[in-house]
Amino acid sequence: MPGAPASGRSLDEWLGFARQLADAAHDILAPAAAMRPEVEVKADRSFVTALDARIEQRLREMIMARFPAHGILGEEHGEHQADADVVWILDPIDGTAPFIAGVPVFGTLIALAVDRVPVLGLMHLPMTMQRYEGAAGRATTLNGAAMRTRPCGSLAQAILSASNPDFFDGAERPVLDTLRERTAWRIYGGCCLSYGLLSAGRTDLAIDTRLKVWDYAPFKPMIEGAGGVLSDWQGRPITLDSGPQILAAGDPARHAEALALVQAAVQ
Repeated sequence: MPGAPASGRSLDEWLGFARQLADAAHDILAPAAAMRPEVEVKADRSFVTALDARIEQRLREMIMARFPAHGILGEEHGEHQADADVVWILDPIDGTAPFIAGVPVFGTLIALAVDRVPVLGLMHLPMTMQRYEGAAGRATTLNGAAMRTRPCGSLAQAILSASNPDFFDGAERPVLDTLRERTAWRIYGGCCLSYGLLSAGRTDLAIDTRLKVWDYAPFKPMIEGAGGVLSDWQGRPITLDSGPQILAAGDPARHAEALALVQAAVQ
């Protein structure tokens, strides 16, 4: 029924199936991670490997066989029934550049949205065997153990992460510079793992730009289920229509403080 929230029974079924998808991705990705992959460069200068397409194709086949009425949005193979009430969002290898370089922060991202709002998010890192799971109204888990974000008394005590400073263009660079000046420490290059670490209470803020829906959709249920906040740079809740700019914080008060700085820096 359009507009109806997901029931607990539906979430249980979808989460169980998302785990199957993550297992299937792992079985393809993990053995290949020790080898040097063949690389292509997309029009936007980002990297892609044949493995990305292979993993996504396998996951799409599984979804269409199990839930033929559901939609799919994937980085490599585009849209399928994207106007459906329930849509799966797939990023077969988030952090393709680290994967190519052999830096073990890459992972598979799987999300499910109901009426354009992500209600389930799963992130699986094959090299470190970490699996983060978030579902609306439930505690976020890491390898089955519940986790929480940490309180942060001020931005001056905060650890900030950003996937790559090079992603910020000239108009956006003042945002990153402002948060750099106000925080205690910065971590770069963590890709999707940065949002897992924030959910686990290891960092305090995360900011990114140039993202697509498959890059951020799983983070909403993950971060909110751990007690944190995720929005775009205007403070709006995350949906499938958000992007490309997101801001996350483990402590809601620090999110409000950082958001005010972000908005002032882009005016």
